[in-house]
Amino acid sequence: MSSHHIVRDDQEPALIIANGASCKQELLGQLLEWSPLVIVLDSAMERVLDLNIKVDVLLGDFDRGFDPNYYKEKQFPLDIVHTPDQNKTDLEKAFDYLIERKIPAVNVVWATGKRADHTITNITTISKYRNLLKIVLLDDHSRVFLLPKKFQKWYPARTTISLIPVGQVTGIHSQNLYYPLANDSLTIGYRTGSSNHVKEDGLVVIEHEQGDLLLMECWD
Repeated sequence: MSSHHIVRDDQEPALIIANGASCKQELLGQLLEWSPLVIVLDSAMERVLDLNIKVDVLLGDFDRGFDPNYYKEKQFPLDIVHTPDQNKTDLEKAFDYLIERKIPAVNVVWATGKRADHTITNITTISKYRNLLKIVLLDDHSRVFLLPKKFQKWYPARTTISLIPVGQVTGIHSQNLYYPLANDSLTIGYRTGSSNHVKEDGLVVIEHEQGDLLLMECWD
């Protein structure tokens, strides 16, 4: 796989490659093509090298005898960022790094699949970064992001949409969903908006008053 393009002024989202299940090369290639910055978590570095991807930043706690300097020649120039804080996941540290660099948006791949605890943590962590960083998690089956208080987007009919609360979300209203919500509440583990779908071609509107609500665009 070829290296990514250089995009001026960080106008396009950065890309983080975590260490979950791999995605198809087509998806990864599309994301790499316009990413101004590619960050790889240390646990995924060998897998990324095998795909011949040019990496800009190698980030992690570098535990278990991991030697980041080994990759300097293979990936020159390479920015090595040591983040030893054990109170945060490496993915959270990568988000913090982007915020410090004032990069406003990021796509994340390889963050789902494999270990269930990592998948749940990676998805729900998005809510911590509301108003700080626009985060989209992608894999071969879904696109996941945190909704603003009012969300509008055009979708074709029958597009599968799941609304997943992080904790409890109240005052939810929707337009153009097959199973409409009108001043509804969703609570993780008790009631979620999984496997809803778009009623007809057109604008979908979703509003909520309180809480963190994730939208998952899903396909089989």
